[in-house]
Amino acid sequence: MNILYQKSKRVLTISCVLMGMTVVSCKDGWLAPEPLSFYNPDETFNDVGGLRAAIVACERNMRLEWYGDAPPMVTESIFSDIAVEGTTDKSGPAQNLNLLITPDAQLNSGDYNKIGWYWSEGFKGVKYANVVISRINQPTNYKDDAEKNALLGAAYFHRAARYYRLTQQFGDVPLILDEIVGPKLDFQSTKREVILKKMKEDLEFAEQWVPAVTDKGTVNKGSVSHLLTKVNLALGLFDDAIKSASNVIDGGTHKLMTSRFGVDVNNPDRNVIWDLHRPANKSIGANTEGLMMVIDRVSIDGNIDGGIQLMRNTVPFWHNNITTPAGNRGTSDVAKIEIDQVTSLGRGIGRVRPTYYSQEGVWDDKKDLRHAPGNWTRMEDILYNNPGLLDPKVKDPYYGKHLQFRNDAGAILTIDTIRCWFDWPNYKLYIEDPLKVQPNGGNTDWYVFRLAETYLLRAEAYAWKGDMVNAAKDINAVRTRANCDPYKPADVNIGTVLDERARELYFEEPRKTELTRVAYIFAMTGKPAPNGKTYHMETFSESNYFYDRVMEKSDFYNKGVKTRHADEYTMSPYHVLWPVPQPAIDGNTQGRINQNKGYNGFQNNVPPLTEIPVKGL
Repeated sequence: MNILYQKSKRVLTISCVLMGMTVVSCKDGWLAPEPLSFYNPDETFNDVGGLRAAIVACERNMRLEWYGDAPPMVTESIFSDIAVEGTTDKSGPAQNLNLLITPDAQLNSGDYNKIGWYWSEGFKGVKYANVVISRINQPTNYKDDAEKNALLGAAYFHRAARYYRLTQQFGDVPLILDEIVGPKLDFQSTKREVILKKMKEDLEFAEQWVPAVTDKGTVNKGSVSHLLTKVNLALGLFDDAIKSASNVIDGGTHKLMTSRFGVDVNNPDRNVIWDLHRPANKSIGANTEGLMMVIDRVSIDGNIDGGIQLMRNTVPFWHNNITTPAGNRGTSDVAKIEIDQVTSLGRGIGRVRPTYYSQEGVWDDKKDLRHAPGNWTRMEDILYNNPGLLDPKVKDPYYGKHLQFRNDAGAILTIDTIRCWFDWPNYKLYIEDPLKVQPNGGNTDWYVFRLAETYLLRAEAYAWKGDMVNAAKDINAVRTRANCDPYKPADVNIGTVLDERARELYFEEPRKTELTRVAYIFAMTGKPAPNGKTYHMETFSESNYFYDRVMEKSDFYNKGVKTRHADEYTMSPYHVLWPVPQPAIDGNTQGRINQNKGYNGFQNNVPPLTEIPVKGL
């Protein structure tokens, strides 16, 4: 706790430290510079602690992806095969993507989407990391070169993490490798491959110097190698990806959790899958599976107001718009009533509406603990609990009985099947919320990288090479932990890997990012996809595996499905990449940030840079 307290104090002081830099304004667009203050960074960064404070800013910035109302991870999920935006009572949320996702639309709002957040916060993370990288030689109080190189390696990790995401979300983007200390309006887009090659080089340095064991929530060697594996895959370097993943899996520090542990270890009704995702268990020493964590707890200064609010966003609106077969309102979100369900289920509003694929279609083993009763909640598990059903004037016989989707006449018993009726992985999404009577999901640590994903990344690398024997072994390490039968090598392809990721990493992985990365690899290599098609970089925005997989797996997009508000779910192939927010382009008056194909402004593009910029770009 002392470590966490000291770390939180640095979080609180980082805003003062950053006053000495040119800060980017989200309000006025990515490139709008704010004036320098009187604070002198040349003095602040003479001390190692000053540079570490900039790393803390990177850590806090990383945490924000999962936390708060309408967190950005909602947007990553709904641009994929596993979920859609479930808000059905108004226009604006990202449902009709063909209509609403444009460069000049609202791209950074909880009522719309968080595409713009990823752009602005991605480059904020780059900015904080670049402060450390540019000033790494300034402090005079390093203990030795190892301490300096470890700090530099951590900064390289954070910069690479942002660029890995930006290049899978937006493609070619500006490459900024130095601290910017004054107004700059001449940014240029750099080829995605050039950026990734530079990040690979940096991560290979970091892999040598970052310690294997560090404080929870900070960069360690395993998290560096894990990210390097993603970058290697994105570059099509499959042997390198196998090597970097093996450095984590066989490194001796991290192991899959296969035995019961933690707060509920003596509860026979629970299992290791439940244990793995309890907030109190995620960062304890006994948990050897977490690689990179973000830390957020009620008890520490600098925590996020309201916490993760995970249940609010991912649990259905089960407490409203559901009637009994007798026609009365059936459910209530009031706490401490006779049948109190809100305390154990959370008060959801159904923003992340899972597809049939992620609820049912992907589950191929009835013994899978990740989909088992107790870990997975089905609507029929919920009881009619509205106290009004007991009113002598009502006397509804269904009080205390399980929900029904239809009455005896076949009529559906909810007016909103999108928002109010779906099943969900309670073991992962249930977060205790002691500060709220009606819990939304409170402060909790969260996995950014976990060893189970490392196994699946290495499995993917083996699959790209055609080595299905080793690919199956790695997938089965994850599957058998969940009590599933193992796959045979003949069962495995890239789609199999993506299916296992969907089962294991729901609302952990940035699903859109990973699907786009896989789509890029198919286009780069020309290898046949599981659907039998081949793809090419020249036509990437017109034909790609990302779009074809979403169309195959999603029961919403381009199927004529509409919300109660009459908004139709649509998607196009060019949504494989997001639009660069128009303010970033317009504010860059002395250079050119390119727009992605399919969006207005693409016609003004210029050839992106194909070499590392000399300085400041």
